Amino acid sequence: MTQTSYAGLVDRTVLITGGASGIGAAFVRAFAAQRARVAFLDIDADAGEALVREVAGGSGLAPLFVPCDLLDIDALRAAITKVQAALGDASVLVNNAANDQRHVLSEVTPEEFDWTIGVNLKHVFFAAQAVVPQMRARGGGSIINMSSVAWIRGAPALPAYAAAKAAIVGFTNSLARLVGPDRIRVNAIAPGMVITERQRRLWFKDEQQISEFRTRQAIPDAVTPDDIARVALFLASDESQRITRQCFQVDGGL
Repeated sequence: MTQTSYAGLVDRTVLITGGASGIGAAFVRAFAAQRARVAFLDIDADAGEALVREVAGGSGLAPLFVPCDLLDIDALRAAITKVQAALGDASVLVNNAANDQRHVLSEVTPEEFDWTIGVNLKHVFFAAQAVVPQMRARGGGSIINMSSVAWIRGAPALPAYAAAKAAIVGFTNSLARLVGPDRIRVNAIAPGMVITERQRRLWFKDEQQISEFRTRQAIPDAVTPDDIARVALFLASDESQRITRQCFQVDGGL
C-alpha cells in the first residue's frame, strides 16, 4: 500500500515512547519515512540500537534512541530534556509504551497492580506534562495516546490493563480541553488484535486461534502495526488540525 506523504511533518520533532519494537517500531519507521526528526525511548537497548541501524540504512535519517525505564519518572523527564536539547521542541508526542501482561483478578497483588498502572498509564501522564510546555512554546502540537479495545470489549484476562487503557481515554479527553486553546491536539488510538512478534510468542501461538479471532471483525484481514502507524501519521499532521478529544478504534470492526 502506498503511504501518504505529509509535507508538514518534515523536520518536525517527534517523540515516541516504547519505540524499539512492535507497534512502536512501526511508528519510528513511519515518521522517519516522512523525514521527521524522530526520537524514541525504550528500556530494550539492544532492540533500540538495532532499529536505529535499520532505519538509518533504509531512509538515511537515523532516529535518536534514548534508553529509558519509563517506570522511573525522573529518568523519563531527563530523557525528554535530552531529546529537546538534541532535536528541539517536540511537535508530536506518541505515548505508545505499554505491557499487556495477562493476570487473574483474584491473584493480583497491590505491587502488581501498581506496576501495571505504572507501565501503562503513569508515564503517559508525565510525558505529556513534560512535553506540553514545548508545544506551547512552538505554537501547537499533537499528542497521541495509545489506548486499546481491551477496555471497550471488556477483556476478561486483562482487568488492570483495561482499567489503565480506559483511564488513558479519560486523560485524553481532559487534556484536550485543557490545552486546546494552545492549539495542541490530543487524541487516542485503540488498536484491536495486532499480532506483533511478542503477541505471537506469548499469547497467539496458534494460527487457528488468530483466524477465529479475526472472524469477529467486520473486515477479516489482519490489523497490522503499519495500519496503526498510518492513523498516527494523520493525527500528527496538519491534515487533522481540527480533530481533538477523539479515540479512534483501529480494529477491523471488531
